[in-house]
Amino acid sequence: MNRLKAILDEKKLLLAPGVYDALSALIAEQCGARAVYLSGAGVAYTRFGRSDLGLVDMTEMAQIITAIRERVSVPIIADGDNGFGNALNMQRTVRTYERAGANAIQIEDQTLPKRCGHLTGKSVIPAAEMAGKIKAAVDSRNEMLIIARTDAIAIEGFEKALERAHLYADAGADVIFVEALQDIGQMRAVVKSLGHRKPLFVNLIEGGRTPVLPLHELEAMGYSIAIYPASGVRAVAKHMTDFYTTIVRDGGTDAFRDRMLDFNGLNKLIGTPELLAHAETYKAENFEPGRTRSTAA
Repeated sequence: MNRLKAILDEKKLLLAPGVYDALSALIAEQCGARAVYLSGAGVAYTRFGRSDLGLVDMTEMAQIITAIRERVSVPIIADGDNGFGNALNMQRTVRTYERAGANAIQIEDQTLPKRCGHLTGKSVIPAAEMAGKIKAAVDSRNEMLIIARTDAIAIEGFEKALERAHLYADAGADVIFVEALQDIGQMRAVVKSLGHRKPLFVNLIEGGRTPVLPLHELEAMGYSIAIYPASGVRAVAKHMTDFYTTIVRDGGTDAFRDRMLDFNGLNKLIGTPELLAHAETYKAENFEPGRTRSTAA
């Protein structure tokens, strides 16, 4: 069974912190996260120093999924934007993400190029077209979960967004995500309308359009998955700003030492001692003529 589905079957709220590379995913897992969310925005911010305006492509995301899967065992929810094209592109994206190691893909009904769900100026494709893309995604997956997102609130209004969400559930989506909810009333209305049909997904962005509520309130409300998609990037950006300001000002890192890992600390975090010990098992002297046979005997 898909490990993410097994967690959702527990009927408790799952927090999936946003990550953007293997290191951030490894740290999240070591800190106790039960799943991680690979944010397209986070990748745009960190890999290219650019905004979340659809500039990251499918192969770039898949490469990062592969790197994360090699370092962590927890489920990966991966941002699939709008499938990077039509229904056929959607199927290729789903297959590629699943081969790379994702346990779920989040897909949305925005047009090309897409943009961050909490920015203005978005546009959406017809609801029936998105339903077809969801069906294409379902038909091409093996065990990966399909998370269907609608960005229609800002364009068509809340009631139309709910209609889209029901249509997407009918098309076979495993989890429903109504993006950029504007107040607690809308958050509760989504649960009332859809909570009996599918697990519900909520996006928490500091300074965004949706109220950032404590996780216990979201669980009581009826949500199943909560993400902080790029909060880690914002924390790192603030920390790095402070660090580079310090080193440029002081010409050294002394004033920052208590807020950073040293060489040994980082190597411990990423498992360098264990990796070197593992490499020792493959040293040439272990395979010299006669040694292997005598050891085996």
